[in-house]
Amino acid sequence: MKIGIVCYPTFGGSGVVATELGLELSKRGHEIHFITYNQPVRLELLSSNVHYHEVTVPEYPLFHYQPYELALSSKLVDMVKLHKIELLHVHYAIPHAYAAYMAQKMLREEEIYVPIVTTLHGTDITLVGNHPYYKPAVTFSINKSDAVTTVSKSLKDDTLRLFTIKNEINVVTNFIDLKKFVPNYTDCQRDMMATEEERIVTHISNFRTVKRIPDVIETFYRIQKEIPAKLMMVGEGPERKPAELLCKKLGIFDKVIFFGNSNQIDRILCFSDLFLLPSKTESFGLSALEAMASGVPVISSNTGGIPEVNKQGYSGYLSAVGDVESMSKNALKILKEDAVLKTFKANAKNQASKFDIHQIVPQYEAIYQKTLEKCLAGK
Repeated sequence: MKIGIVCYPTFGGSGVVATELGLELSKRGHEIHFITYNQPVRLELLSSNVHYHEVTVPEYPLFHYQPYELALSSKLVDMVKLHKIELLHVHYAIPHAYAAYMAQKMLREEEIYVPIVTTLHGTDITLVGNHPYYKPAVTFSINKSDAVTTVSKSLKDDTLRLFTIKNEINVVTNFIDLKKFVPNYTDCQRDMMATEEERIVTHISNFRTVKRIPDVIETFYRIQKEIPAKLMMVGEGPERKPAELLCKKLGIFDKVIFFGNSNQIDRILCFSDLFLLPSKTESFGLSALEAMASGVPVISSNTGGIPEVNKQGYSGYLSAVGDVESMSKNALKILKEDAVLKTFKANAKNQASKFDIHQIVPQYEAIYQKTLEKCLAGK
C-alpha cells in the first residue's frame, strides 16, 4: 500500500506518533511518503520505502499570513499523482484534514480517488478546534474524512461532546516500540546527572501552560525536602524561563537540570526513578508511556486520557489537577524505599507493554484496508 502521512514535524506527541507509525508501516512492506514543511525530528533515515516531501510556502506580500493550507493541498495533489499514493493519513484536523479534503476534491476532478484517514490527537479538538473561529472548519473536516481515529477513549468522548459528528470514530491508542527502550547504558553514566544516593525525577514536555510546569517544580520541591533528589527538565517552550525563576526563588536551582529539547530522551529516562506529568489535560500522555516503557513509574494528574495509560497504585499514582500535596506524597511513597521503587518500576514496564507498537499498528492497517475498499466500492 502507498500511504501519504501528513503531520507536524516537531517534538510534539502527534509528530512522534505519526513518524513512528510510518516507519513501522514501511517495515511491514508499505511505501510511506511523509508530506510536511520540515523533515520530522524522529525521521532519521530515509529508505526505498520511506520518502519525505517538503511543503514550501512562497512569500507573497499580498498575504499577511502565508497560506500553508493552500500550499499543502497543492503539494498533496502533486505527490498523489507523481507517486500514485493510494491513501492519505493526516494527523490533526486543522489544517491537515482540511487541506487533504481540498486535495481530494481536486483529484476527483481528474477521476483519482484517494481516501482520507484523520487521526485526532488532542489540542486540535480541545483547544484549537473548539474555538468559535475554527469549530465549523474542524467539524467539516472530521465529517468529510473517510475514517476518523482518536488516540484515547477520553478524546473520542470529548470530540462527540464538543462537535456534531456524523462519522464513526475509532479509538486507536498511541503506542511505543518497546525494543527502543531496552537500556544499554552503564551505571557510571548516571553519575553525570546525580550522585548515587540521589533519586532522579524527570519531566518532559513542550513547556506550555497546559503542562502546569509550576506544579512540577512545586512537587519536586516537596520531594527534595524529604530525600536527596535531582530534577531533569526536558523540553522547550514559553514556561521554561518562569520555571527557572521559580527554581531560583525556591532555592533549588542547583538541583534542577534544564536540558532543552533532546534526542537523548531514552538515556535520560534510563536513569530516571520517577516521571512527573501534572498536566491540566492530556489526550493520551505519550511522554508518560515512554517513561513507563523505560521502567519509570509516573505521578500524574487524573485528567483526559492519562488514566487509560497510568494505572493507579500499580504503574504510579493519579491525583486531581493542581493537587501538588497529593502528588508529592505519592511520589515519596514510591521513592523512599528501594524495594517499593523496584516493584513500581517493574509494574510500569509491564503496563507499557499493553501499548507495544506491534499490537497497535495492525489496527491502523485494518482501518486503511476497510477505508480503501469502501472508497473503491463508492466510485
